[in-house]
Amino acid sequence: MLFDDVLLAIFDFYVKEDQFTKRGIEAWQSLVHVCQRWRSLVFGSPRYLNLQLVCTPGTQRGMLDVWPALPLVFEGCVSRPEVDNVIAMLEHNDRMCRIGLRYDSSSQMEKVWAAMQEPFPELAHLQLRCDNTDQVVPDFFLGGSAPRLRFLQLDAVPFPGLPKLLLSTTHLVSLHLSDIPHSGYFSPEALVTALSLITNLNKLSLGFRSLLSRPDPKSRHSLPSTRTVLPALTHFDTEVASEYLEDFVARVDVPRLNELRITLFNQIDIDTPQLVQFMSRTPTLKMHDEAHVTIGPCTVNVTLLSRTDPGLLTVHILFGESDFQLSSLVRVSTSSLPCLSTVESLYIYEEYGLQSDWEDEIRIENTEWLDLLRPYTAAENLYLSEEFVPGVMRALKDSESVGGRRTVLPILQTLSLEGFYQYLPGPAKGDIWQFVTTRRFSGYFFTVSFWDGTGRF
Repeated sequence: MLFDDVLLAIFDFYVKEDQFTKRGIEAWQSLVHVCQRWRSLVFGSPRYLNLQLVCTPGTQRGMLDVWPALPLVFEGCVSRPEVDNVIAMLEHNDRMCRIGLRYDSSSQMEKVWAAMQEPFPELAHLQLRCDNTDQVVPDFFLGGSAPRLRFLQLDAVPFPGLPKLLLSTTHLVSLHLSDIPHSGYFSPEALVTALSLITNLNKLSLGFRSLLSRPDPKSRHSLPSTRTVLPALTHFDTEVASEYLEDFVARVDVPRLNELRITLFNQIDIDTPQLVQFMSRTPTLKMHDEAHVTIGPCTVNVTLLSRTDPGLLTVHILFGESDFQLSSLVRVSTSSLPCLSTVESLYIYEEYGLQSDWEDEIRIENTEWLDLLRPYTAAENLYLSEEFVPGVMRALKDSESVGGRRTVLPILQTLSLEGFYQYLPGPAKGDIWQFVTTRRFSGYFFTVSFWDGTGRF
């Protein structure tokens, strides 16, 4: 008794409830078996209902002939027994709209690359994951063109010719490149040139596997007189050598960026003046009033955010287990994060999921704590997790001088300590009492409270 348009609206709600699994993508198949009218309505509105067929390495050739020539989604892992099936599916290049491919054998992939040298005119979503080989993706991949591609994710896939392909992907919205081997290196200049044509790009993730993937100092070009504007980019996540990051951000302006995540390898010298300039001309990265410093045995991390603006900045530094240095975070903080001087609330705590006894093996010196705290000249509130109360309070106590000029947390008003006072070691209690007494003796209104750990970022 329902009109066709009402039925189609119901069908649309039903088939779009789950578009991430084979069962969800092919939910429409149950509708076409109800009656002839429903079947005609469904097949008469393939674009409105986003009708697709899912094929896997186990899909037999004849199974696709049962249905109309609908767009295809391929998901699966390339293995020796099923490689012929994979190639048979990819031969439907004019119908493929989404591909998710995982592989670990270079010999098998030679056949797959050959099958994918033709254009895929309907391809909108592509994910490739390489597990155990550094075989380079050939330049003829996808026929060198992917005009309808909107989502591209490459994990551990070496593809040095990627910038050339990106020149054709003008409708790309999300680009995720992670764990790129050095054999897949491409220059920041080539990447920016390709991105300059992608005006709808909203998310960009870029990560190389090692420090080898960075520009050669002898071949680094002078900075361009004009920068490329990425007008739609709001999220940028990068894990590259500082030299690569410098060359990239020197060439771009991102006016709408509201989330920047930077992971740096533990380089001896981290000098990022171009990153400082990049942040200074990005509106949402100028002012932050809250900072979260997370410290672990192999990583240190600082996250800056604003309670009023959407901007979020995260800097993450990777270390080897034997060379942990808080001083690396200090170097980055002082050279690359000038916005620390606007922070009002500072949180310092241990990385989640770690054993708290790692501090017994790695001692953080007073000078390192003080160097870390010194840039936060506007901090009024300091929150310390219980692991760091003894060390930080010892350093703060030693830095105090009655009536003298304070260079560490000069306007601090509230000290919040995680845990319970009675469980603190005796020396820590003494350091807290001496620090607070000195501040109050100098005429400061100063309060101490105990924090339950909420508010961790």
